[in-house]
Amino acid sequence: MGVPLRSGNVRKPNETMRLIITTFAGVVFGFFLGVSFPTLSLTKMNLPSSLFPSIDLTYIEDKYSGLSTQTLLNALNSLKANKVVPAPSYRDNETKIWIPTNPRGAERLPPGIVASESDLYLRRLWGQPSEDLTIKPKYLVTFTVGYNQKNNIDAAVKKFSENFTIVLFHYDGLTTEWEEFEWSKRVIHVSARKQTKWWYAKRFLHPDIVAPYEYIFMWDEDLGVEHFDAEEYIKLVRKHGLEISQPGLDPNSGGLTWAMTRKRNNTEVHKNTEERPGWCTDPHLPPCAAFVEIMATVFSRDAWQCVWHMIQNDLVHGWGLDFSLRKCVEPPHEKIGVVDAQWILHQGVPSLGNQVHLNPLNICEGKV
Repeated sequence: MGVPLRSGNVRKPNETMRLIITTFAGVVFGFFLGVSFPTLSLTKMNLPSSLFPSIDLTYIEDKYSGLSTQTLLNALNSLKANKVVPAPSYRDNETKIWIPTNPRGAERLPPGIVASESDLYLRRLWGQPSEDLTIKPKYLVTFTVGYNQKNNIDAAVKKFSENFTIVLFHYDGLTTEWEEFEWSKRVIHVSARKQTKWWYAKRFLHPDIVAPYEYIFMWDEDLGVEHFDAEEYIKLVRKHGLEISQPGLDPNSGGLTWAMTRKRNNTEVHKNTEERPGWCTDPHLPPCAAFVEIMATVFSRDAWQCVWHMIQNDLVHGWGLDFSLRKCVEPPHEKIGVVDAQWILHQGVPSLGNQVHLNPLNICEGKV
C-alpha cells in the first residue's frame, strides 16, 4: 500500500517541471513570433463586429499606419474611451487601396490602370484603338499663327513629314478658314484670341502630354524655310548631342541681334561665338554660349520637362527666357547650340502685336 504513495510523490515534481518547461517554451516562441511580425493589420482580421460596434478599423489603421501593434491597441482603447464618432464603415468584402508610388491624386487606384501620360494623337470615333494610327509621330511641332500668315505657314507645314504631329495655336480666333489647305484636316487647332506661344505652351504642352515626342519644335509664324529640312535637322541635333537648339538664321533676317544665332558657313553646328566687347562676362555663358533665341527653339523631351516648369503662368512675350534656358541642361555650353547646315530666315513680322486693335472679320476679308 506504501508503494503507490511513494510513486505518486515522485511524479508530482516531474509533472510540475514539465509544465514549467512547456510554459517557458511557449512564452519564448510567442516572443520571437511577435518580433517577427511587429505590426498588425486590423482590417485583415476577421473580428466579429460585436467586439467593436462603434469603431472603424480601417480608419484606425490609416491613422496609425506604421506603428506597433501595442500602439494600435492603445489607440483603439483610447478611441473607445472617448466615444469617437466612427467614419463610414466599409463592407467586409471591400479593400481600401493606397499606392503611394502612384501619381498624386491616383493613390487609390491599382497601378495597372493608371495612365499618367497622354499624347496628341488624333483618334477615330469607331474601330479598334490599336488601328487608329498607321504611324506614331515621334516629334511635335507647334506654330502660333494668325490667318494673315497662312502662306508662310503652308510652306512651313509642308517641310515636316508624317513623323511630326503638328499643332496650330490661333491667336486671332480664326480656325475653319484654314480648311482651304488639305493638310489642315490632319493638324490640331487650338484657338484663344490674343495669346502668345508661351501662354499656349504652359496650358497645352505639359510634359506628361508631350511625353511620346522625342523633340518639340516651338516656332513662330514668320520663318522662311526654303533651306530647311526637318528630318535632316533631327539627325544633326542627335549627332551633336543638342538638347536645346535652333536653326541658324540667314544673315538677311530681320532684327538679327545676336552673333550666336547667325548662320555660319562650312559647319554643321556651332555652340559658341564671340560677341561685341563687354557683352560676355564668361565665354561659356549667354550670349556667347549656352544660348539660342525663342523664335524657333527646338527642345528635347528631357529639356522641355524642365523648361515647362520654368515658364511662369503670366509670361507673355518671353523676352529674357532665352538667357535662362541654360538652367535646364548640363553642361549648357555643350548641350545648347545652333544648327548651321539647316537654316531659316526670320522675317520679323509683328503680326501678334497688331492684334490689339484688329477685327477678325477684317482679316478674313483681306482688309488688313
